Amino acid sequence: MNLPKQFGIWGNTDKFSFWDVLPKIMSWSKNNGLEVYLTNRILNHENGQHLNHKEILSKDDMSGLDFILVLGGDGTFLSLARIIEDVKTPILGIHLGDLGFLAKVTLKDLFHRLDQVAEGSYILEDRILVQGSIVKDGLNIDQVALNDFVICNAQSHRMLNASVHVDGHMVGNYRSDGLVIATPTGSTAYSLSAGGPIVTPKVDSLIITPTAAHTLTSRPLVIPASSEIIISFPNNNDSIQFIADGQEHEILDSSCKVLISKSDNRVSLIDFEDTDYFETLRKKMGWGRRGDQQNN
Repeated sequence: MNLPKQFGIWGNTDKFSFWDVLPKIMSWSKNNGLEVYLTNRILNHENGQHLNHKEILSKDDMSGLDFILVLGGDGTFLSLARIIEDVKTPILGIHLGDLGFLAKVTLKDLFHRLDQVAEGSYILEDRILVQGSIVKDGLNIDQVALNDFVICNAQSHRMLNASVHVDGHMVGNYRSDGLVIATPTGSTAYSLSAGGPIVTPKVDSLIITPTAAHTLTSRPLVIPASSEIIISFPNNNDSIQFIADGQEHEILDSSCKVLISKSDNRVSLIDFEDTDYFETLRKKMGWGRRGDQQNN
């Protein structure tokens, strides 16, 4: 594995902790002979205007980097993952809070992990992306997500009527608050809170989870990632909302169709030999703890 020579920083500039740790990362990079690239959002921020570093202007700039350091939470990580869907640059997520499923490195371990990356002592873990094509007014609107797509009624407290087909076969007509189409990465997000299963990232699959289904027989469904999902909206007179990773929104109507499948692209996450997915699950889910111990 080639040792890194340059890396980029993508961060949540609204967090005070980002600006607190950024100078320390700059000092570390200088001491280790690594060149740093910053996004224009960082450089244009009132706290970043004094920084004299190369600027990330496009995906092409990102493709030339050895890795990208994400400082924020899982939401910050997701925003980058969608942008670099077809770029192979690995991502290292640093959580500015406690612990995330994507931004797994805490501030406490930041420089230990950076030292490992500088030494080439890391592994790459590929995560699948899900792609969606919205057929609307004769046009195709393409979206991509690392976690999930959510389809719901755009009118608050109104039921969604959706017909779901998988590989040309009718699955069912869902009457629910909405549908979540999740990747294994997203199985610990909204899908989980709606009663969906936890699927480990190495299981190549997609999950269809209804939210607050009108009938108890509407259950979550795990399908092969090679499947194509087609969702239509018969008998649905209200406007419909399509949401990618909780961040990108499209408004649909009952004439629209949504085609969902696994993307040909994957996102590479930097991980380490001594990390444990199930340990992260135990910490985040509070497994094996009781009462107030879950908050400690």
